[in-house]
Amino acid sequence: MISKMAPPKVAQSSDNHLKPPLKWAGGKRWLVPALEKYWSTQRQRRFIEPFCGGLAVSLGLMPSQALLNDINPHLINFYRWIQKGLKTSIKMEKREDLYYEHRDRFNALVGPLKAADSKEAAELFYYLNRTGYNGLCRFNQSGEFNVPFGRYKRINYTRDFTAYREVLAHWEFTSGDFQQVALTPTDFVYADPPYDVEFTQYAKEDFGWDDQVRLAHWLAQHQGPVVLSNQATDRIVELYTNLGFKLKFLKAPRRISCTGDRTQADEVLATRNC
Repeated sequence: MISKMAPPKVAQSSDNHLKPPLKWAGGKRWLVPALEKYWSTQRQRRFIEPFCGGLAVSLGLMPSQALLNDINPHLINFYRWIQKGLKTSIKMEKREDLYYEHRDRFNALVGPLKAADSKEAAELFYYLNRTGYNGLCRFNQSGEFNVPFGRYKRINYTRDFTAYREVLAHWEFTSGDFQQVALTPTDFVYADPPYDVEFTQYAKEDFGWDDQVRLAHWLAQHQGPVVLSNQATDRIVELYTNLGFKLKFLKAPRRISCTGDRTQADEVLATRNC
């Protein structure tokens, strides 16, 4: 006789979609309804995110096939482990001493111990993300995670990620520069690069203006549908206008920032072949 076990409890949104498992600066969960307008008639295509970040858009749109990339290898390692049905075993508590102990261990794993793709590294990355200051993900030039301890009254940790396994089963995760993403002409591409602002170091490598220009030209060459979101700075608007994109402007909530600023930002959606 086979006994039926209740499915693991995990955070879900009101529309029964799984919530993003991480806190993520610049997350685009708020933008999903606007993106759905473009995606709803293209669902037969493979969905591509060159900067997948916190997975808010992918989990919101729920493509059947996806190629999700990010330059941060520790983020991708975490996703690959929850794709396998990660269950954490490390101690997770809101304690400053434990936080710095775990941060040192994580930096050892991704540095001299060369175990950046391990289950323990994935567990520690999750803990640091949930417990660190303002949900930031920041690395120094040596590749060490250097976000300080956060100040939260309470933190809800997820220990069982098996509910994500079925959803992520047909999604491929890669880590590298966006130009290494193997596109096919029929792919639907949604690009959400680091904002065109001063702080852009979410990984060891910075993402500067030359990278913004390189991205814009790479997207302009794609034959399939393309949607880009970025902060609507004058030079971003000029760049995508000159490349023939259609622009739409929105007000973006700013829920996580390095300063705690929550003022709205001007956002641009640039589209081609949509």
